Amino acid sequence: MAATTLQARSTRSKTPRRIQESRSDRIFTVVNYIVLTLLLLVILYPLIFIASASISDPDAVSSGRVWLWPVDINFNGYETIFNHKPIVRGFANSLFYVAVGTTLNLTLTLLAAYPLSRRDLVGRHWFMLLFVFTMMFSGGLIPTYLVVHDLGLLNTRWALILPTALAVWNVIITRTYYQVTIPHELLEAARIDGCDDFRFFWSIVLPLSKPIIAVNVLFYAVGHWNQFFNALIYLTNEELFPLQLVLREILIQSSIDPTMADAAELARRRELRDLLKYCLIVVASIPPLLAYPFVQKQFVKGIMIGSLKG
Repeated sequence: MAATTLQARSTRSKTPRRIQESRSDRIFTVVNYIVLTLLLLVILYPLIFIASASISDPDAVSSGRVWLWPVDINFNGYETIFNHKPIVRGFANSLFYVAVGTTLNLTLTLLAAYPLSRRDLVGRHWFMLLFVFTMMFSGGLIPTYLVVHDLGLLNTRWALILPTALAVWNVIITRTYYQVTIPHELLEAARIDGCDDFRFFWSIVLPLSKPIIAVNVLFYAVGHWNQFFNALIYLTNEELFPLQLVLREILIQSSIDPTMADAAELARRRELRDLLKYCLIVVASIPPLLAYPFVQKQFVKGIMIGSLKG
């Protein structure tokens, strides 16, 4: 009987007690839900409208009949886009800039951040100071353009890759991640087993760097995918234009190539231009939206650990 009583008391003690919410807490929770719901609607509605307009009849879009759901569904806009060579070429160029640029960015970031996280690096604080100095002061647009020009990078793919090869903010986040995640004792144990610095970095540090690698890949890849300003400054050869620059010409300059005149059978030139705007926005947004779910878990873990301390 005594044992049963003690077991019952132990069970009750392990059962978590429900915290009673006060009236002000309930009001605060309700207000939060209302505000977050309104923000969700404000953000979600333009996305749904653009997706609906991209597959709706151009007449319905121009006349304002498309409010939320598509009207007279057709995919003529997407057919026109993928039959238009500059758009396809711009998409391929953007994929190249993302792949090559992100690989270079990630390599340089890891090679800079790991040594800066080591306590035995002589003068690491001075090196870090030099990195941070570049975040506060820069030469500006014209000196940067002159450097790119003197290096012979104008009208080359490297003009969009080398000037943005390293982001100091990402170096700081990655360095902090290594300081928190890779203890110095792990390095000492590896040295006892005869592991040198390069082997330690390749065999131990990199496998433990998946979260911060995901953070860097997402930051750099989205930056390369969305960039158009550097392309606008450094490129005049249309063969090298990224997708965002092609999109800019259609959205801002409202320019449509005469070779697309065969699509006028589906709608007038103005309606076609509006239809292409929505289709291009959807096409340009798909790669980041598809990539984020695969790195979301590692991204959240890496960005939280990397932000613990500076």
